[in-house]
Amino acid sequence: MVYMTTTGLTTDELAAQLGAQIRSLRIEQELDQEALATKASVSRSAVRALETGRGSSTSTLIKVIRALDAVEWLQSLHTAETEISPMELLRQERRKPTARQRTRKAD
Repeated sequence: MVYMTTTGLTTDELAAQLGAQIRSLRIEQELDQEALATKASVSRSAVRALETGRGSSTSTLIKVIRALDAVEWLQSLHTAETEISPMELLRQERRKPTARQRTRKAD
């Protein structure tokens, strides 16, 4: 199944774009894949997979971004703090199942 985003790009296309950005950062810092892999404590094949958009773990992505000193980019993905309204808290409370009380039969 291929998912389309609101930008019209598939998940694979977005992964390829992310990989290209990682590759560009690596090249700007004059690192080859092996050097970046060593700096990030991941394998060279993991860096290659990330750069080509062919799959990578979140852990590998974070390690590589840290090694490229681009953590601020990662933190910029979502900066707004979400606060639940009092009404939403009340709705959630009402949705919780209540415990049944046992009743005894009258003799």
